[in-house]
Amino acid sequence: MTAAMDKAKAAMTDLSGRTAIVTGAGRGQGAVEAEMLASCGASVMLCDVLEEEGEAQAAALRDAGHEARFARLDVTQEAGWQSVLDEIRDWTGRLDILVNNAGIINRNPIEKISVAEWEKVLQVNATGAFIGLKLAVPMMEETGGGSIVNISSNSGFSGHYDPAYTASKWALRGLTRSAALEFSERGIRVNAICPGLIVTDLNRGSPHLKPMIEMTPMQRSGEADEVAQLVLFLASDASAFITGEDFVIDGGFTAGAGYRRVARETGVF
Repeated sequence: MTAAMDKAKAAMTDLSGRTAIVTGAGRGQGAVEAEMLASCGASVMLCDVLEEEGEAQAAALRDAGHEARFARLDVTQEAGWQSVLDEIRDWTGRLDILVNNAGIINRNPIEKISVAEWEKVLQVNATGAFIGLKLAVPMMEETGGGSIVNISSNSGFSGHYDPAYTASKWALRGLTRSAALEFSERGIRVNAICPGLIVTDLNRGSPHLKPMIEMTPMQRSGEADEVAQLVLFLASDASAFITGEDFVIDGGFTAGAGYRRVARETGVF
């Protein structure tokens, strides 16, 4: 039993010898995801357009004894992606994990958002992930495969008053399933994580937190490290038979937050 438990623990937590890319890793959720992977032994390339923040995050990981580098990356640019992959080839010679975490939001409703604003959100959130996995797959295949994790949202299961963001997160779910079908026989798994309300330093003072928490069945927000733990699971061998799936992590919000509220207010529950 002990040997089996040790094997299971290693499958979930030992990423030694593997290399990962995490986009949007300069701050917030991406920074925590990069730290989680590095702490489990992966060599991590942190990518972001925020150079100062990204360099600082990578330096902090190195100071803690981890293998980490930073590269500036605009995920909408193929040349930028190729440059990052070339650097990784020179650094470790392999790519095993890609976390497409980079994303932006524009809260203008349909009648107020411009076409340019709409396209920018779709370019970063959906096209950026598409370019990343398209270019990363050949390098992953060279060393036997790998795992791609797309950070979608529980907004990808409903409509919200942020139409561009919502559409992009629905798109990521579709991209995930299509890619999983296309690359499964090449040893590459592709899954999506769909977080709900996750509090970081970027949104800790936002006015929408309180009503969102009140509607969430678990009566709290999520933390970035909880999402990072799910990233680790999907990046690791513990999820070796999982591909093409959506993993919602939102405290039960998508399960029926609206119905729960009605039930509470009418005394049914």
